Amino acid sequence: MSIGAEQRAVLARKFETILPHFDERQRRLLLGAEARSIGHGGIRLVAQAAGVRQATVSLGVRELESGEPPLGRARRPGGGRKRVVDLDPGLRDALLALVEPDVRGDPMSPLRWTTKSTRNLAAELTRQGHRISADTVGDLLREEGFSLQGNAKTLEGKQHPDRDAQFHYLNEQARNHRDDGAPVISVDTKKKELVGLFKNNGREWEPKGEPVQVDTHDFPDRELGKAAPYGIYDVTANTGWVNVGTDHDTAAFAVESIRRWWNAAGRTAYPTVGRLLITADAGGSNGYRTRTWKTELAQFAAESGLAITVCHLPPGTSKWNRIEHRLFSHITMNWRGRPLTSHEVIVQSIAATTTKTGLTVHAELDTGRYPTGIQVSDEDIDALPITRHHFHGDWNYTLHPQPPEEATTTNNAAVRAPANTSHHLTLRSLQDPELTGMTHQQLSDLIDTLTPAMELQREHVLRTRRGRERLVAPGTGAKAKLTPAERVLVTVLHLRKIAPMDLLAQLFGVTTPTISRASQEVRPLLEAHDHPISASTARFRAPSDIAAFLNHSKIKKAC
Repeated sequence: MSIGAEQRAVLARKFETILPHFDERQRRLLLGAEARSIGHGGIRLVAQAAGVRQATVSLGVRELESGEPPLGRARRPGGGRKRVVDLDPGLRDALLALVEPDVRGDPMSPLRWTTKSTRNLAAELTRQGHRISADTVGDLLREEGFSLQGNAKTLEGKQHPDRDAQFHYLNEQARNHRDDGAPVISVDTKKKELVGLFKNNGREWEPKGEPVQVDTHDFPDRELGKAAPYGIYDVTANTGWVNVGTDHDTAAFAVESIRRWWNAAGRTAYPTVGRLLITADAGGSNGYRTRTWKTELAQFAAESGLAITVCHLPPGTSKWNRIEHRLFSHITMNWRGRPLTSHEVIVQSIAATTTKTGLTVHAELDTGRYPTGIQVSDEDIDALPITRHHFHGDWNYTLHPQPPEEATTTNNAAVRAPANTSHHLTLRSLQDPELTGMTHQQLSDLIDTLTPAMELQREHVLRTRRGRERLVAPGTGAKAKLTPAERVLVTVLHLRKIAPMDLLAQLFGVTTPTISRASQEVRPLLEAHDHPISASTARFRAPSDIAAFLNHSKIKKAC
């Protein structure tokens, strides 16, 4: 080996050991120092030994000979390749216009209705003349404060004005029943589940590479169908009862589930109580508008001898139902990742649900048939032994244990009073301060104030309709279906929201359009005279509800 080759091999071993520990500038300076120490031919020899270009070694020599102080960094400030956002000042705004089309840029963005992945964003920016990679798009988005996020279910939509008041009222009822030793249960139907080899969300420990094989499509099995678990959660005892139905989720099925819970567990746990509180959602099979729910509950109350009070959660607040968080969520966690291959698997999985706080659950299968489309007439509703509470009687009511025949003759003796008594008496009863929100004198003064204005308004409307002055004397021709006093009263009751228009029409013996026209005539006059009408918390669905409410108010005042 020649002296040059031997020296190159020594330098190669030296550089191989030490260069990986230096940064770019330090490596150049070391190579330049070695080349200067060798002298003539040193640049070529060092470049060959280090495996770099001769220009790199020459740059190191020049940096040493320049006499500049150490920079403390690998490159001078501003050195290196420029960032793409520096070379393309409009890139950042173009990117933000794509990811925020409603705030920045064009709302008709080409990516408005497609996935805004970094690849799609990079492709669209490149099409617009901004050359950029998907990784750089991700870096820019992070710099602007963006991150990958899912949807957050926080918007509850329009809230009922009495939402908070109903929650307070429900809490008071629950506390009252609990202090009296009476059961308080939360009820609801869990999401219907497909029975068979279908995917169930979640994961379980299985041998690696051997997941449970399930069907690719979620078409219901014709033989197994679906399962509808109806849950009853005992708030005080922290126990759950789930009735797994195989037919329709109807009001009859809901009440049958409660009946089974009471006969199997509730009667034993509460042997001496005479009442029960049910908290339920506002809709579904146990909704406050479901007539069959009330008739079935009345039958159960007669069978069990319980006074059953129902308090519904305000509309749009089903997620606040206690059974969702105390029972259903734990059932879902218990059977996660497990195909519900049969009704037996569903029942056993529910029954095996426990928590560290002591929750126990009983489950059983209900193969009964619960047909849909059952009609309940107004007469059936009027005959129910039901008392609607003073606060929101549509949401809060009590079904008494008397049979319907007895209840009709005892509690609801005044049900048909408005229809059988004279019109004057009915009108007088509807002027009760509990309904109008004002004293009899205040109502009379309001009628006296608005009557002249209503007459002038009526004459103006008739003149406009005829296109000329009247040819006959006032008072002749067709009579108005409602007197001025009745129009004011019906408008006050309508604005108080105590009853729907069809019930008001029934009470006043007119049609619903007549009630609507009266309200349209009087409401502007109330606003012009600065006389606002505040809504009541009482809600009525039948004449019997109003009669019972007025009767209860009289008894309360007498006491």
